[in-house]
Amino acid sequence: MSATAIPDPTALHPLAGHDRVVLLRPLVTDPRIEVGEYTYFDDPDGATRFEERNVLYAYGPERLVIGRYCAIATGTRFLMAGAAHPTVGVSTFPFTMFGGSWTERTLDIVTGLPSRGDTVVGNDVWFGHGATVLPGVRIGDGAIIAAGAMVTADVEPYTVVGGNPARPIRRRFDDADIERLLRAAWWDWPVELVTEHVRAIMSGTPADIEAIAAANGLLSA
Repeated sequence: MSATAIPDPTALHPLAGHDRVVLLRPLVTDPRIEVGEYTYFDDPDGATRFEERNVLYAYGPERLVIGRYCAIATGTRFLMAGAAHPTVGVSTFPFTMFGGSWTERTLDIVTGLPSRGDTVVGNDVWFGHGATVLPGVRIGDGAIIAAGAMVTADVEPYTVVGGNPARPIRRRFDDADIERLLRAAWWDWPVELVTEHVRAIMSGTPADIEAIAAANGLLSA
């Protein structure tokens, strides 16, 4: 199989003539944002401004980690821990951010706020238009986040969620099939193998994917 037959994971714009689509791995420069290969973002009005307009309030050390082969629609936003306001006293006003004596007298309050940690998105996750993910959420492999969803809590693998706050709508597969898919982890296969079996990945069954992984020694214990 020629290398030219496989889409280039380092191409910023993978679709010729469609600048609204970007691969995020070659785009992001913030060391706190980690994105896997082939994860793309679609936005007709400035897709290359993802870090600026779609990852918000990233003032602290918390990371945004997104896996491979994710599809992120226009308007999807990841709110980071810097969005939090103190709630330990009577006021939630962020005095600290305005400098001067306000900062000197209150900085320890802000730095002492608990953090929900990194925001972590698995592999093969589809985000619908306008979805919002709150700080510290973990989204499992194969999940689907419906358009307009407000994700405030963790999402299990291969689960469809929607609403505000987002709630499970349905599971895409039963327990046995989800276990098959997580053990097969097709997103970790060499891209040549993914390319060879891309039709099965798109239209096959969990058992088909399990069989391919097993035949190539890629099925985890």
